[in-house]
Amino acid sequence: MSLVPELAILVEKRYLDAQHSLFRFVFNDEDRRKAFSFKPGQFVMLSIFGVGEAPISITSGPDEKGFIDLCVRKAGRVTGVLHELEENARVGIRGPYGNGYPVETMEGGNLLIVAGGLGIAPLRSLIRYVLFRRERFGEVGIGYGARDPESVLFYGEMQNLLERTDINCMLSVDSVPENSRWQGQVGRVTQLLDKITMPLEGTSVAVCGPPVFYKFVLDKLLKLGYSKGSIYMSLERRMECGLGKCGHCVVGHKYTCIDGPIFTYWDAINLPEIF
Repeated sequence: MSLVPELAILVEKRYLDAQHSLFRFVFNDEDRRKAFSFKPGQFVMLSIFGVGEAPISITSGPDEKGFIDLCVRKAGRVTGVLHELEENARVGIRGPYGNGYPVETMEGGNLLIVAGGLGIAPLRSLIRYVLFRRERFGEVGIGYGARDPESVLFYGEMQNLLERTDINCMLSVDSVPENSRWQGQVGRVTQLLDKITMPLEGTSVAVCGPPVFYKFVLDKLLKLGYSKGSIYMSLERRMECGLGKCGHCVVGHKYTCIDGPIFTYWDAINLPEIF
């Protein structure tokens, strides 16, 4: 795969909160636009010309053709400039990279999705994959936790999931400020896991969130009886080339960009420097 980014156009920018926006890009080349495919959990390298490049997880579903959605936090030079771009701006995109979630293995079983904060971004792609072929999965549970009501990303979409009867979706925030109209649950996302009851046998768990989220959610999942091999987590560490060439994302004998970013918890605890 080439290291040269392909020209893409920013066609839509949707404000989510003070730090996050959803960016929709289309490749300038129509053939590339039609041919682009990916798995949930994969990422692309986004170039802002003259500024730099950053790895960003794909947020749209793999069945949504013709465009790529990226949910991006304003957290550095590249993402800071990205947030200032106007529609019709030109960027570079190369990829997709990484292994993605093992959706073929997950199909036919139950699936529990647990997200914290911006961790919902790559998991939104997995959720859309599941919704598009709902009949191929057994029980589906989704737990999403955010810091406060203003920090809930994709609030409207989450409300739609809460109303579905074929998915057990629960949403919680850590705290609620005074005068808030929030009527949902208040507490840690780990508390949701006591309420989203899933059979341990035949259930895969997809987890994504900040480091402190992993610490408590993984402990909770193990206490509930889920095996380390059934838990899939996303590790995005210092990825720069996406091709396993530069060595920046090496952890032990693994390249996060090509062997990951999705690892089972069992594989992750056997990598040095992770825990």
